[in-house]
Amino acid sequence: MDFVAIDVETANPDMASICQVGIASYEGRTLTTQWATYVDPEDWFDPYFTEIHGIDETTVAGAPNLQEIVAPLLSRLHGRVVVCHTAFDRVSLRQAFAAYDQELPDLTWLDSARVARRTWEQCRHRGYGLADVCSIIGYDFAHHDALEDAKAAGQVLLAAMEATGLSVEEWLVRVERTLDGRPRSKASSFAQGGDPDGPLFGEVIVFTGALCMPRREAAANAAKVGCTVADGVTKKTSLLVVGDQDVTKLADGQTKSSKHRKAEHLIAAGQPIRILRESDFMELVRLESVTSS
Repeated sequence: MDFVAIDVETANPDMASICQVGIASYEGRTLTTQWATYVDPEDWFDPYFTEIHGIDETTVAGAPNLQEIVAPLLSRLHGRVVVCHTAFDRVSLRQAFAAYDQELPDLTWLDSARVARRTWEQCRHRGYGLADVCSIIGYDFAHHDALEDAKAAGQVLLAAMEATGLSVEEWLVRVERTLDGRPRSKASSFAQGGDPDGPLFGEVIVFTGALCMPRREAAANAAKVGCTVADGVTKKTSLLVVGDQDVTKLADGQTKSSKHRKAEHLIAAGQPIRILRESDFMELVRLESVTSS
């Protein structure tokens, strides 16, 4: 089965703020076409995000907004198996389409991180980030460029197919089962450290700002998809969820929380922490819960 791989970069913690898209198309096991574009997010650029991917206002000057690239996106994604590494790109695309009142293409998602966790023992519970997995398979790429990351996700799937003998169709079935291959139970585990079979197991999450839901409910949702919930930002933190109201205030120059500032300090020191809005986090939980059910 043919497939395409996609990756996006965003301008700030709002996952709808897509500023670059990259798509790589594969026929069988051969990369056939590649397409990338900068996107004007019509939003502000967080300097910490720019530090990661090198994209700012000047980079996207004159670039189309997302609505203007809906047609080429639909032509490349509609009816296809679409590979992305973890669900963040999936959520970004969904949120960006919703922001422009556009209908998402009909497609089938396949998470290459979930594929990797079921293929290589060393990244089953941790170390399944794109750079780590590509190191395992010996694939070199320029991380945090959307097209490079998309091709890397495609290479992860190809390497897993080679290692296991499973086809794309078979991987679509395999990722719906637990890590050890058992049928997934309908009952969700809310173990303190997160569900070991959860798609985000190994992530350490921290919440900050004014959330729309009680913290206990947010923590339960995080545990359901595998996250360990922590009270404060540390060197183990990998996800920081910021209340939507706080993200909106940031565009007006309001002060960030101490947790937010500490996370940015750790990011600047090289720690891979992803910052996202509460609504994006909830969409991520919803999508992963549906996929895992």
